[in-house]
Amino acid sequence: MVLQEERELHVLAVDDSPVDRALIAMLLRSSKFRVTSVDSAQRALELLGLEPNVNMIITDYWMPEMTGYDLLKRVKESAELKKIPVVIMSSENVPNRISRCLQEGAEDFLIKPVRLGDVSRLCNRVMRC
Repeated sequence: MVLQEERELHVLAVDDSPVDRALIAMLLRSSKFRVTSVDSAQRALELLGLEPNVNMIITDYWMPEMTGYDLLKRVKESAELKKIPVVIMSSENVPNRISRCLQEGAEDFLIKPVRLGDVSRLCNRVMRC
């Protein structure tokens, strides 16, 4: 039996693309995160209502019905959730969109495809691991 020396950090990954969701989950798990993946911002909010013990949210910007930006705003407006770091991902490098997300409280903005180096940086910068 292997003893776990540190508490495993739980990341909620939100992306409507199954391929991108699988990629980010694989990268996070390879960095020893526990990952829960959902396919929409609405499902993310439902899950956060059931299990608020999430250490970080990483979400795609463009999703149907509710964008990652809208999810960020809902999280930061919630007294229970506002301390959870939110990272936005997008395949589009649009400076004013990036600035707007960071001004609304996003911890970081990643350009897809997300790489292992991005995950390591998040661990060091956002999660303080």
